[in-house]
Amino acid sequence: MNTCPPTSPPAFPGRGAAINPPNRFEPLQIAPDPDCPPDERPLPRTQFFIDGTESILARNESPDVGFAFGLNPYRGCEHGCAYCFARPFHEYLGWSSGLDFETRILVKLRAAELLRRELTAPRWQPQPIAMSGVTDCYQPAERHFRLTRQCLEVCAELRHPILIITKNALVTRDLDLLAELARHQCIGVHVSVTTLDSDLAGRLEPRASRPAARLRAIRELSAAGIPVGVLVAPVIPGLTDHEMPAILDAAAAAGARRAGYVLLRLPFAVKDVLTRWLDDHEPGRKARILGRLRTLRQGRLYTADWGKRMKGDGIFAEQLGKLFDVSARRAGLTQDSFGLSTANFRRPGEQLTLF
Repeated sequence: MNTCPPTSPPAFPGRGAAINPPNRFEPLQIAPDPDCPPDERPLPRTQFFIDGTESILARNESPDVGFAFGLNPYRGCEHGCAYCFARPFHEYLGWSSGLDFETRILVKLRAAELLRRELTAPRWQPQPIAMSGVTDCYQPAERHFRLTRQCLEVCAELRHPILIITKNALVTRDLDLLAELARHQCIGVHVSVTTLDSDLAGRLEPRASRPAARLRAIRELSAAGIPVGVLVAPVIPGLTDHEMPAILDAAAAAGARRAGYVLLRLPFAVKDVLTRWLDDHEPGRKARILGRLRTLRQGRLYTADWGKRMKGDGIFAEQLGKLFDVSARRAGLTQDSFGLSTANFRRPGEQLTLF
């Protein structure tokens, strides 16, 4: 349990970021009025913008990610996780990795239409797609826009395999579509669990489902016959790493059959967002957390080397890997993969052959 409570209330209740760090591509920066008293600062409200993209599948060329194509119905994420590696993607839009990332959400209203067009094109070779590869496809906005459900309807119709990664229990809303996909070996769901401490989760991942809700989601998915696993992600050294065995045990008891983990990643301005979060919420642990992270990252807070960025480097990374292996094996989380299949894929109008 957390033994180091925050020394002051968060700068913005319900938000993971307390700052808007500079955009590395923009020469001009917008800063709040330093003379404005903290209690008079307006609270940031979530804004939604239409993304007029004409394509929906993003190709991934990283060898340490287990999929070649990702599907992201949203850009930005209202979950507001202080550690989110995807925050710097907002800088390509002229916004910030901080508050902008969790308050300015782009929605791809034509996501399902574009997905159908790409999956039914003659050139498309059926293969598992990950949803989402970047921001969470079941973030709060999905309750209203239902873009993820619309995309699942396309996949169910075409019997196309898809892998879901989420930390929101809203995934259970779509049990009907997920069960239909499971009939054709076309679905696998990974639920991310960072910590079992609800108080810590509420400060670290303010608008994501609490840990107990995520475990209930695993239980409901498993009971419905949907292949489900757990991702201990991210592992934050000095803060959550000691919870790995307990998280794996709890997920296995709920019905998970496979597991993975990812070490904390702090590319570009994410390190500034998390460092400020530590100042506000865990000042007594800040030095230990950053120090341990540097031992896993060749003396730096982040290295982007393929093969090392997900797991770290050095003796402590090896120890973390062994802890995961032993804990997963003890919990019975030994399934290698979801075994997604393309055998039942069908394009509209195609006739199935007898042989």
